[in-house]
Amino acid sequence: MAIKNLVIVESPTKAKTINKYLGRNYKVVASKGHLRDLPKSKMGVDIENNFEPHYISIRGRGDTIKELRKLAKQSDRVYLAADPDREGEAIAWHLSYLLDLPEGEENRVVFNEITKDTVKEAFKHPRKIDQNLVDAQQARRILDRIVGYSISPLLWKKIKGGLSAGRVQSTTLKIIIDRENEIRNFVPEEYWLIPAEFQKDKSKFTANFYSYQGKRTELANETIVNEIMANIDQTQHFTVTNVEKSERKRKSPNPYTTSTLQQDASNRLNFRTSKTMMIAQQLYEGITIKRTTVGLITYMRTDSTRIAPSAVNAASQYIQSEYGQAYSHAKGQSAQANGAQDAHEAIRPSDVTLTPESIKDSLSRDQYKLYNLIWSRFVASQMTDAVYDTVRADLTQNKVVFRASGSRIKFDGFLKVYSTDSSKDNYLPELTVNDSVKLTKIETNQMFTQPPSRYTEASLIKVLEEKGIGRPSAYSPTIETLRKRYYVKLVSKKFEPTELGEIVNNVLSEYFPQIVDSEFTAGMESTLDEIEEGKRQWVSVLDEFYQGFEKDLKKAEVNMEEINIKDEPAGFDCPECGNPMVIKIGRYGKFYACSNFPECRHTEPIVKKIGVTCPKCQEGQVIERESKKKRIFYGCDRYPACDFVSWDKPVGRDCPKCQHFLVEKTNRKKRQIVCSNCDYAEQAE
Repeated sequence: MAIKNLVIVESPTKAKTINKYLGRNYKVVASKGHLRDLPKSKMGVDIENNFEPHYISIRGRGDTIKELRKLAKQSDRVYLAADPDREGEAIAWHLSYLLDLPEGEENRVVFNEITKDTVKEAFKHPRKIDQNLVDAQQARRILDRIVGYSISPLLWKKIKGGLSAGRVQSTTLKIIIDRENEIRNFVPEEYWLIPAEFQKDKSKFTANFYSYQGKRTELANETIVNEIMANIDQTQHFTVTNVEKSERKRKSPNPYTTSTLQQDASNRLNFRTSKTMMIAQQLYEGITIKRTTVGLITYMRTDSTRIAPSAVNAASQYIQSEYGQAYSHAKGQSAQANGAQDAHEAIRPSDVTLTPESIKDSLSRDQYKLYNLIWSRFVASQMTDAVYDTVRADLTQNKVVFRASGSRIKFDGFLKVYSTDSSKDNYLPELTVNDSVKLTKIETNQMFTQPPSRYTEASLIKVLEEKGIGRPSAYSPTIETLRKRYYVKLVSKKFEPTELGEIVNNVLSEYFPQIVDSEFTAGMESTLDEIEEGKRQWVSVLDEFYQGFEKDLKKAEVNMEEINIKDEPAGFDCPECGNPMVIKIGRYGKFYACSNFPECRHTEPIVKKIGVTCPKCQEGQVIERESKKKRIFYGCDRYPACDFVSWDKPVGRDCPKCQHFLVEKTNRKKRQIVCSNCDYAEQAE
């Protein structure tokens, strides 16, 4: 049966959505991702012959290739509609080769959102495959293959099997370890605070020590604090000596890019980056709403904050209709024009009138949360700034000055749809110069400076973006690789390097300093952008890189010493053969193993007891365990005899109201002890 127009996309969901838009003259099918790639078993790059890649059909994809070839022969015309980025362009290029399509044919169709009008309009303007885009992706793929397939075997030989190195991966690992070294080398410094509470009429407010004897004074030690406190008469009132009032604007945020979406989804929704990208893909490819499938958001892999004029106009009309003229401020051309990826738009809803609440019933819980975040941020980006009235007052007694600050929202602007914790009012009573205010409470607090925090997923992504390392779409797989290799582990949602990770980083830093250098990695991203823009030739870029890399590789092969990762004594004997047990480092972390391996292959997982008796069986001990998705939970060490499990950490006490076990819950604001059954809660110490 002849096919008039064959359209090939990557995803079956995307194919299903687009097929409904194009009508009977089009058949839309999915390649289900890549069909052609470098071989897994070898490097697959002929370095001596201008870095010629040896592509092969991916194992297991033969039936798909055969079916696509059959459909292509039956079709009058073939369109390649992979995603609108470098990788999508490369997929289209590989498909063109596999299907033997005419070179230079205008068969490439791209669209930034999957809506009926956008898709139909895109098919009116097909273009040729952009070879610059293909070359940029090809250069990245070959570059990463050379680094990974050259260094990884060296690590296997010198350290242990199963290790890997990568251009972005190894740089990210070094960033995490550099932060850990900052924490280790941190020397706390003493400082003091003198907070106080004041009252005017019936209103109480707080202020902090500001200056002494007309000078800003650092509260560096107790001697200075005692001198200041000696000059304060707590029975006497303070006088208001200065009041400054002003107006402050808070700018509406830009719409999301890939990295800012990943950061906000992590901070606000507690989503892992991999989960964020998976759900965003679902929203982009299409959700069925009232029997109609529609792509809810624009393409989710973008570095741009640019908004199409049509979307700006639609948002302006919606905001004026829903909130009033005063809230509308169309500023949609706020793009950062510093990268080739800026050809795309920011992440936004494809139809602003599809509010999260209006389609909530058609979305899963997580889809709703992420769509609500994207929709709110986009609408906020097209609204006016928030305006605050601010006031600052100095309160003086015996040349000791305290300063109080307050603010309140004068006009909420974008906060109408996108509020944050920092948008709350902080009131001060009406104060004027020479007012007398009563000191109701004062205290002195000794403090010590704290080391920098370990990276969370959100803060790590922010640093990678600021340094220009990798592409936002690669952040999630990079982080997952570091965890799978057991180079880092997540502890309380923060990354800690493992002993293995530090060993690998030390070796790479010594022998391959360029590979772990942030500036070099960021510079390579800029170079890849130049290839995409047609300013650089991909072979010359690879040759320039390889000249230095080859020297480092040869030096490492000769000089790198073997590192023997010694097994730690476990402190008990093997229950099967009686030989001492040891602690080994495996691909998934540390575990107990018999020292008589391979004659005895007995192993045991290492469990972390929390010092609490199992609240269910009253016999076993509660231990910390890890789910398949690396999430910490708690269970009985007598499992499967006892099936007690809890996501929250039991504290070893029973609820005074209902006698069920109490658990510890922590959020960004406070740590609480709560009942696992009723509403009882208490503040944790």
